[in-house]
Amino acid sequence: MLLPVNVMLGIVLAVLLAAAATVAAAAHLGPDRRSRAREIVVAGVRAAVQLAAVSLVIGWAVRSVPLLLAFLAVIYAVAVRTAGRRITRNGTWWRAALPIGAGVAPVVAALLLTGLVPVKGIALIPVTGILIGGALTATVLGGRRALDELTARRGEVEAGMALGLPDRDARMEVAREAASDALLPGLDQTRTVGLVTLPGAFVGMLLGGASPLEAGAVQLFVLVGLMAVQAVAVAVVLELVARGRIHRDEGP
Repeated sequence: MLLPVNVMLGIVLAVLLAAAATVAAAAHLGPDRRSRAREIVVAGVRAAVQLAAVSLVIGWAVRSVPLLLAFLAVIYAVAVRTAGRRITRNGTWWRAALPIGAGVAPVVAALLLTGLVPVKGIALIPVTGILIGGALTATVLGGRRALDELTARRGEVEAGMALGLPDRDARMEVAREAASDALLPGLDQTRTVGLVTLPGAFVGMLLGGASPLEAGAVQLFVLVGLMAVQAVAVAVVLELVARGRIHRDEGP
């Protein structure tokens, strides 16, 4: 066991969470002094509660295909809600379902059709969860960066339209480079794997008794799959922003 589940673990987690919140507050990270600190505390507590609940539910989900599909649908719905509300607060947030779904669905379908991942909860839940998580992150970063750039460079967008560019093309010229930055975390993680970090899938496989070669193959699959998912997610969310399907009320 990598970490013993005991009182000391709980104490250390509480101290780390308090330290993160304290640093965020002291450094004035966020719109006001305490906003990010509160978010950190809430996120930590939610993570503990949600993981405890998932630990109980997942045992049932792996035994039945209908329960498995329902569990995956919940994961997807929560990811859409989280990503959409991070990008915008208006009624267009639900369209975050498109980039997340467009990125994850083809990869999962390919894995199932080729037999690399069986239709079993013990395999499908973690793989799909990792891919949805990657798509969520890329969608949030890509969507927020694109909208921020359109707000900051509104004059350039209007100038492009004045020169005869369609609205979509004018927005795309301004937002494309900023949105593409959402791919950098995944690229850097893949470039430095094994040199800077040993990711969770690799370590988990080793702890589960797999050989280093098997663990490395699984981790490589996860990283390459994530790059594919995130590239599609960023491309789709950028297109939605450029076409005005996802926007902020004060945006151009």
